[in-house]
Amino acid sequence: MKNTVIFDLDGLLIDSEIISFRLYEELTGKYGRSMTLEEYATDYSGKTSLANMKLLLERYQLPITLEEGMTFVDEREKEYLKDGVALKPGARELLAYLKENHYKILLATSSTEDRAEGILQQNGIRGYFDHLVYGVNVKRGKPFPDIFLKACEDANEPGKNCLVLEDSEAGIQAAYSAGIDVICIPDMREPGEEFQKMVTAQLISLKDVIIWLHTLRLVNIM
Repeated sequence: MKNTVIFDLDGLLIDSEIISFRLYEELTGKYGRSMTLEEYATDYSGKTSLANMKLLLERYQLPITLEEGMTFVDEREKEYLKDGVALKPGARELLAYLKENHYKILLATSSTEDRAEGILQQNGIRGYFDHLVYGVNVKRGKPFPDIFLKACEDANEPGKNCLVLEDSEAGIQAAYSAGIDVICIPDMREPGEEFQKMVTAQLISLKDVIIWLHTLRLVNIM
């Protein structure tokens, strides 16, 4: 019986992946390079900012240090986020449904604690979450399973009782490797065929998860 739902943050709960793409697009553009949206969605979405910056500097041979790249992105992101970032459609409804039906609700994000906490507080949804796991809490980020295994440990629940909600291929791979059922709600692109085989379901929006869970509950009751 599923009693625990684990949310990703960027691109799943909040509409922020396009902001991250714009930041990397700005940085590469400063040095005459060009990143495509498809490249971002395939190689960067769902991963930690540190891992992404290392890849960015190596791939584009940018004449800056890792620290300089991280500082640029951090400062520019604060400008983008100062007026808030929107929740994805159906987010509030799903969180309310989960709370009303006594699910444990967790966040497992590659983001930093300060950033994630600020976004949740700003949108008035921090109180829904029982546990939060950040990229710094594990040795390996997505697509490795560590962050979801840590979430299960924090919730004191076996993986079979949990359900992961993800938008990125890295997140899908991480959940699958952890042995946890995962529902994909695509953001910037549909997952590739290899990753579609890993998901339990692919839905259009977070609101559709309510119907999926309600149907599952009815089946289990019957």
